[in-house]
Amino acid sequence: MNQHALLHIPDSRYCFATGEKELVIRLRTAREDQNIKVFLVYGPKYQFQLEQKEMRMQVCYEDRLYQYYEKKLRLEDVRLAYIFRIEEDGESFYYSEDGLTKSYSFPEAFYNFFQMPYMNRNDRLEIVDWMRGAVFYQIFVDRFYQGNHEKDTSYIDMEWGDIPTPKSFAGGDLQGIIQKVDYLKELGVSAIYLTPVFASISNHKYDIRDYKKIDPQFGTPEDMISLVQRAHAMGIRVVMDAVFNHCSMELSEFQDVLENGRKSPYYDWFLIDGEYPEPEKMNYECFAACNYMPKLNTANEGVQEFLMDIALYWIREADIDGWRLDVSDEVSHEFWRRFRREVKKLKKDCVIIGENWHDAYPYLMGDQYDSIMNYAFTKACLDYFAKGSFDARAMAEKLNGNLMRNTEPVNYMMLNLLDSHDTHRFFTEIGRNKKRLLAGIALTVVFPGALCMYYGTEICMEGGYDPDSRRCFDWDSSHWDKAVLEKVRELLALKAHPVLKYGSVRIYEQQEMLKIERQWKDGKILLEINLTGARKRSAGYPASLSAASPGEYLDTDEYRITEYRVE
Repeated sequence: MNQHALLHIPDSRYCFATGEKELVIRLRTAREDQNIKVFLVYGPKYQFQLEQKEMRMQVCYEDRLYQYYEKKLRLEDVRLAYIFRIEEDGESFYYSEDGLTKSYSFPEAFYNFFQMPYMNRNDRLEIVDWMRGAVFYQIFVDRFYQGNHEKDTSYIDMEWGDIPTPKSFAGGDLQGIIQKVDYLKELGVSAIYLTPVFASISNHKYDIRDYKKIDPQFGTPEDMISLVQRAHAMGIRVVMDAVFNHCSMELSEFQDVLENGRKSPYYDWFLIDGEYPEPEKMNYECFAACNYMPKLNTANEGVQEFLMDIALYWIREADIDGWRLDVSDEVSHEFWRRFRREVKKLKKDCVIIGENWHDAYPYLMGDQYDSIMNYAFTKACLDYFAKGSFDARAMAEKLNGNLMRNTEPVNYMMLNLLDSHDTHRFFTEIGRNKKRLLAGIALTVVFPGALCMYYGTEICMEGGYDPDSRRCFDWDSSHWDKAVLEKVRELLALKAHPVLKYGSVRIYEQQEMLKIERQWKDGKILLEINLTGARKRSAGYPASLSAASPGEYLDTDEYRITEYRVE
């Protein structure tokens, strides 16, 4: 047995509450240790040295290096003590806070057992229930649809449909989105994620100069309120983009510092090396290397008050349903803890989604975000569907490993996406292969968490890196592949299936095909994806919910989703 691979950490992603008296416990072991048996030995904390229960654990996830055993417990006493017993070749070993040992003294267990000391309700990360099975639709507002033709259009400097430049304006606005809510509802969308809509000189609005003013190019506060009301009437949530890491250099507070330097009451709102900020020298911290986007000092109490006021203002004024947090991993943990407390106090089911491109576990322990934009999922899909650097087994291992970064409640709220305004278009990356596009969407449907579709994916929009990924939506339906669009609608409708909202997950490779099983109560849904280049026998025939083609065999680049009843 590889002792170096053994890992368990109490009160962490390896031991966490999923309900008032429900607890998940995980143990990591080496992938090559296939011949061991793992048992959870547990009992009430204050009785453990006298009496214990024991149950066998099963491998639920496998990545490239490790196996992960998992067990979900229903407890009467929420003060839990436990250790692990591991059998290898008929010999028992014990794994506790003392590591792996050949014997274990239960009378002295209070010195070295693992424990969940007490399952406090306010320490538990509760799932925002509407995120289960949510279908998000990300809209880059300037490029979606222009609905207001009475506004000042002098800023528009490109024809609708032209290839965009970093500084071009096409004219999309909030009225345009309001007019297309019916389209989104028919598509199967249950949540809209808007890129920033606040006053800014750019087309993307990530350099904000007034957080309480809707940019006139996009509309008015009344338009924002109307959009939310219209969406809510159709059963669709609305999430706004919070750009709290940085602002525009035109923000009035930064302008005051430019004028008055260290004498300004806002000097400490920013991170400046010198008496005055000097844009040409860039002697202050910024987003990336953009001197026109100075970084906010979120450790400053005044900045925290300023940003909290904005966050709560739009929840009160427009009744929005969540915040997506831009460049969230560069903002202080302290601020996000305060942000969560105050946002959840005002609106409990307001979702908080960070833009962290990497492992974000320190932010996802229940005191900051609910989830993140799952770019690890995006990268895995590119490696599997576009680059061919993953076969089915490597893809299964990567997806399992990504799930093991976080607790179950977080995984059910992750925002899983194939592309966004910050990436190349997925359809372009896969060589405009429509079968692979549908297979990628099918994977996002069946994978635990919320699905986020970038506007236009359903009509096979193309695009390279920013700004090419931000092209105008083509509303000429004669250009659409109607068969693909209908298949996308069918797939998105499946996201609301109870098995996909609540079910456990098993991800593996079989016959060189990627397979994902979701199971809940007596129902099971199986996704099979074949990228082998050959026809493969499908386990899912004949009770198929959604398939690229009928029959017992699955052709290359195709998928099948099948529903079963578990006896």
